[in-house]
Amino acid sequence: MIGTQRTLGVGPPGSALLYVIASPVGPYYPTGFKAISLEATTYAVRAWPGGVGASKLGANYAPCVVPQMQAATRGFHQNLWLFEDVDPATGKTEDFVTEVGTMNLFACIVNKEGQKELMTAPLDGTILDGVVRDSILALARERLAPQGWKVSERRFTMRELGEAEAEGRMLEVFGSGTAAVVAPVRNISYKGSLINCGLPEDKEVGPVTQQMLDWISAIQYGDEEHPWR
Repeated sequence: MIGTQRTLGVGPPGSALLYVIASPVGPYYPTGFKAISLEATTYAVRAWPGGVGASKLGANYAPCVVPQMQAATRGFHQNLWLFEDVDPATGKTEDFVTEVGTMNLFACIVNKEGQKELMTAPLDGTILDGVVRDSILALARERLAPQGWKVSERRFTMRELGEAEAEGRMLEVFGSGTAAVVAPVRNISYKGSLINCGLPEDKEVGPVTQQMLDWISAIQYGDEEHPWR
């Protein structure tokens, strides 16, 4: 909506024009529904505590364009934004996972207690409170938790992901967003090393990622009776 009054100043307009743009869409990434690769970014920060990282503003996306272009020259689809902070549990400085350039991020691991865990970063003011993120958490608590899964909104680090991979506890990683719905992640580059996110070479999507896509799509297309419809 834009004001169309023929004056320039600060105040409510006497007339306005509302645009509604409708368009068919395909997969968000040009590769289609295939696993993507991320570059964990350590030389730049997307959002700081107390800033506007939780708001849907152009200011959250424009500064990400150059790092994303640089990541693309190295063969990666998106940046995985990190935030360096002290881990109160250890007193050590760690790189905490926040979100991808255009998506929230979920990781599925077997935690050190032996329980399958679906985790994503908490809403601490630095990440977007995505609608699809919220939908995935709600569906996971409704449908995965009864199967023994732990569903967590908590801070986790690149070190934790690296340890999960090294110890064979990494299951899968995926992003979520309005356009992509879900996007499976094959690997994450971090400080010169490549963390494999659990997908076999002949697979493009993990079972949890596929299940989330199927559940959400069924609700969106009316194939399933659900309160969100």
